[in-house]
Amino acid sequence: MTIKKILAMAASTVLCGAMFAGCGASGSSSSNNEAKKPEASSKADTADNNSSSSGSLIKVGIINNDPNESGYRTANVNDLKATFTKENGFDASFAYSLKNEEQINYAQKFIQDEVDYLLLSAADTAGWDSVLKDAKDAGVRVILFDRTIDADESLYDASIVSDMAKEGEQAVEWLKSQDLKTYDIIHLQGVMGTAAQKGRSGALDATAKELGWNIVTQQTAEWNAEKAQQIVQSAIDANKKFNVIYAENDDMAKGAVAALDRANISHGVDKDVVVIGFDCNKWALEELKKGNWNYDGQCNPFQSSYIKDIIDKLEKGETLSQKTIIMDEKGFDAKTITDADVEQYGI
Repeated sequence: MTIKKILAMAASTVLCGAMFAGCGASGSSSSNNEAKKPEASSKADTADNNSSSSGSLIKVGIINNDPNESGYRTANVNDLKATFTKENGFDASFAYSLKNEEQINYAQKFIQDEVDYLLLSAADTAGWDSVLKDAKDAGVRVILFDRTIDADESLYDASIVSDMAKEGEQAVEWLKSQDLKTYDIIHLQGVMGTAAQKGRSGALDATAKELGWNIVTQQTAEWNAEKAQQIVQSAIDANKKFNVIYAENDDMAKGAVAALDRANISHGVDKDVVVIGFDCNKWALEELKKGNWNYDGQCNPFQSSYIKDIIDKLEKGETLSQKTIIMDEKGFDAKTITDADVEQYGI
């Protein structure tokens, strides 16, 4: 039985002693603000819930981005599903959306369902204060993973994240070290407002301004290969001069390369266009090793073991030694990457 449930039972006992007739009348009433239920199909996936057998299970609601968003996200979702199982002591429900307002609706629904823990990878960094205050008032512990939010630290218990700004800085420092004669860059951004987009865009924007690099095109492709291909194709059709593709994930880099191949523009090591991606999908690192791409920045999707360790400590009543855990990540250069790197770090 979780700490939250023990405290709730104790509070209920005190209330019954003080107000005998009140025990039969429930404390939750229907409201016009009832959250939208997680949908079936790809948007939400709820584990079987057998009340007769799940009393000792820790109830968690997991809100994530669309599993089909990218190879990184698929690996992230599969990692969470493999850990938060009944065999491991959890009754887990999953909800997915790339829209902040839908994720907030899911969070409200999970709070109403009296989950013990709300695990959140936010679609956007803003807009979470109100629902997280509701979670805190309801005794729901909140753990952020994968992405940060703009909210007071008192509203969540822990945050397991990548340092997206550092990822961007590492990539831009690598690009700077290439000493290109000119820097004419097509910048393919992820979904606007996400922590990954802000961090990776911010580093390039700052350096381009400082050093006078030319951003030929800067546009969101929303992590999508097809949209990225269209953006790069439009730049080619408009006869725009460029020699760098800075794509904020591997799928967008893949789409950009498809447009380059279609136009017979060479890319990769010692070729006409430098290609930069992020996430370190295995297939992307293989492209790097072949010399077709130049750089790929790591973003670690395997966060479930960190989250489980935090939950284990909180269930034991332990105090967390640190609130924010930043995973160590690196970048890979096509000229130095090895087969061992591809096997160890490819997702």
